[in-house]
Amino acid sequence: MDICAAHRDALASTRRYVAGMKPDQLSAPTPNEGWDVAELLGHVIYGNRWVAPLVAGKTIADVGDSLEGNQLGVDPVASYDASASEAAAAFEAPGALAVPCAVSYGPVPAAVYAGHRFVDVLIHGWDLAVATGQDATLDPALVEACFEVVEPQLDMLEASGMFGNPIEIGPDADRQRQLLALLGRAS
Repeated sequence: MDICAAHRDALASTRRYVAGMKPDQLSAPTPNEGWDVAELLGHVIYGNRWVAPLVAGKTIADVGDSLEGNQLGVDPVASYDASASEAAAAFEAPGALAVPCAVSYGPVPAAVYAGHRFVDVLIHGWDLAVATGQDATLDPALVEACFEVVEPQLDMLEASGMFGNPIEIGPDADRQRQLLALLGRAS
């Protein structure tokens, strides 16, 4: 799989949900317990903004609190677009996927980190779609790519607390529903 292309496609997929939100939906609850739409979107933008410094070799301590604050700004779509562009450009730079990134769960190659960002952006895009009443159907190719990232790392992802505990579903569920259930989301 081309993880940079998958990451960029996930960013575009989530962007359509961000662009489809209405200002009065920012306080709507999300499938993420305790987070409203504004907080969840802020989390996605914040995560995107961490990519460039970490891929450039900075540590969490180096970055410190420089990325803290209001992530949405006056134009949430523009803030999302800027953060998405920064993240995609960082991962797509020549040689970037081979560098070690000092993420919170240990140094990992940027290719692994890109996979985690891909999953995070795609699944939180679904969360935003559900929270704002939009069509939450994900691109089947992105769903399959997500399985490629998640399945070999499921134990680590479960232990990290990044996603909910798997939910039992019937064997006739479609692939999107299987993925969401694997990541602790009822669809």
